[in-house]
Amino acid sequence: MSAAVRKPRLGGMGRMPWAFSFAGALAIFAATVAFTGGTGAGQILTTALTFATMYVIVGLGQMFVVTTGPGNVDLSIPATIALAGTIAMVVMDGRDALVPLGLAAALGTGIAVGCFNYALIRLLSIPPIIATLSASFLVQSVAIAYGRGLRVRPPEGFAAFTTGRVAGIPYLAIATLALCLVMAVLLHRTVYGRSVSAIGQNSRAAGLAGIRVDRVRFLTYVLSAALAGLCGAVLAGFSGGSSLNMGEEYLLASIAVVVVGGSSVSGGQSNVAGLWGASLFLYLLVTMLNTFGVGAGLRLLLTGLIIIAIITIAGGPKSGRA
Repeated sequence: MSAAVRKPRLGGMGRMPWAFSFAGALAIFAATVAFTGGTGAGQILTTALTFATMYVIVGLGQMFVVTTGPGNVDLSIPATIALAGTIAMVVMDGRDALVPLGLAAALGTGIAVGCFNYALIRLLSIPPIIATLSASFLVQSVAIAYGRGLRVRPPEGFAAFTTGRVAGIPYLAIATLALCLVMAVLLHRTVYGRSVSAIGQNSRAAGLAGIRVDRVRFLTYVLSAALAGLCGAVLAGFSGGSSLNMGEEYLLASIAVVVVGGSSVSGGQSNVAGLWGASLFLYLLVTMLNTFGVGAGLRLLLTGLIIIAIITIAGGPKSGRA
């Protein structure tokens, strides 16, 4: 084999780029526990699992979008979370019997946002990053108009589910793991999932092979927004009610967990497992820096540098695009 086509061998982690995120999360957890002398280790891990589930839910949708190729990203996620969370709480009206209807309303809100996003992309030929950012301003405006001054507490049973745990493991983590299994099957074992990967590797070749590129991309943006809507309902239940700014931290986080988790930023290749490692990594990183007493400004700087470092080391899979 010639040097021109020989690929670097990075061992097991080279074949599994998502392993870097888990290794990073484990190293950060160990450093935090060592600093505290083991005090509160169990609580830190349980809290990390709880907040990681939120990152994973939105990361799943963002992962499908990013997988469709360069330039594809959903920046409307924070606004969708805020609007869907508010609508879900209003529909549930504090009654457990209305929880299924409230979740359906949150998903429906996300689906509507996803349809609007893709209408801007396809019908007006606006680049995805601009289209979804523009849509986010409109969606956030609707959320402000609809939810200003509104504070509806979640149903007691729903709040208990979003905050409860069994054997130290949050119910949310278990439910999100089940969702991840479904999404993994969707990504790797269905025509839709294989089409998403094929489009990300080479959209022109995918179209020539008979894949309906526009339809697949449309479904992908709808899926991302629907999962953001679900996250909004869950986050509102966990937080004791919705708020207009509760989705702010998920803008860059939804992208970071995809990239740190080992998915290719150029599209075409992704994995679900890495989202968990990346989500735990991001939360534990902030926890460690807080534990060390690092100031807010320096904390943001170090967080960015560490994320860049782990992405550079992991490298991520390259797409098959020529």
